[in-house]
Amino acid sequence: MKLYDCRTAPSPRRVRIFLAEKGLILPTVQVDLRHGEQLTPAFQALNPWCTVPVLELDDGTAISEAIAVCHYLEAVQPEPALMGQTPAGKASILMWEHRCEVDGFLAVQEAFRNITPGLRGRALTGAEDVAQIPALAERGRLRVQRFFQLLEQRLAESPWVGGPAYSVADITALVAVDFAGWLKLELPPACVHARAWHADASRRPSALA
Repeated sequence: MKLYDCRTAPSPRRVRIFLAEKGLILPTVQVDLRHGEQLTPAFQALNPWCTVPVLELDDGTAISEAIAVCHYLEAVQPEPALMGQTPAGKASILMWEHRCEVDGFLAVQEAFRNITPGLRGRALTGAEDVAQIPALAERGRLRVQRFFQLLEQRLAESPWVGGPAYSVADITALVAVDFAGWLKLELPPACVHARAWHADASRRPSALA
C-alpha cells in the first residue's frame, strides 16, 4: 500500500493521525496541490475527484476520501479501535464524526476556499473550475462558530467527541478546529470543555503527524 498525501493540506492529516494512532507507517507520495499536480491526467487516473488523501492498495485499487481510508485501515488493523467496539459505540462515533465533518471541517473549507486569493476559480475541490462566492465565505465563518458551540455542548457531557474513548470523531474535530485557525477563528474562551479537549487531543503524539 501507499498513501498519496500533501503535508500542507488538512484532509490527509486526518489519515496521518489515524495511522499514527494505529502505529502504522506507509510509503507516502507527496502531491503538490499548490501547483495543480492533483489535476494532471496521471493523478486523475488514480482519483478522478482530484483530491488527497488516496490510499493505493497492492492490487492497484485506489481508495479516496479520508473517512473511507480510515474505515479500510480499521478493518485491516482493528486495534487500537478508533471506530468503536460495540454496535452502539460504532454508531455513535460514526454519527459524531459525520457531524464534525459536515458542521466543522466542511464549514471551514467553505469559508477558506471562497475567500483565499490563491484559490480564485477553485472554490470547490475537483477537476472543474468553480468561482468563489464571498457570501459563502461569510456563511462558512458563521457555521464554524456554531460548530464550536456544538463541540462545547457535546464535550460538557462526554470526555471525547464520540464517547468515552478517543476515536476518529476526535481526529476529524481536531483537524477542523486547527483548520479554522487558518481563518483566525479559535475556540472562544467560554468554550471551556472544548478548549480542554483540544489541549488533550493536541498533546497526543499523533497530533504531530
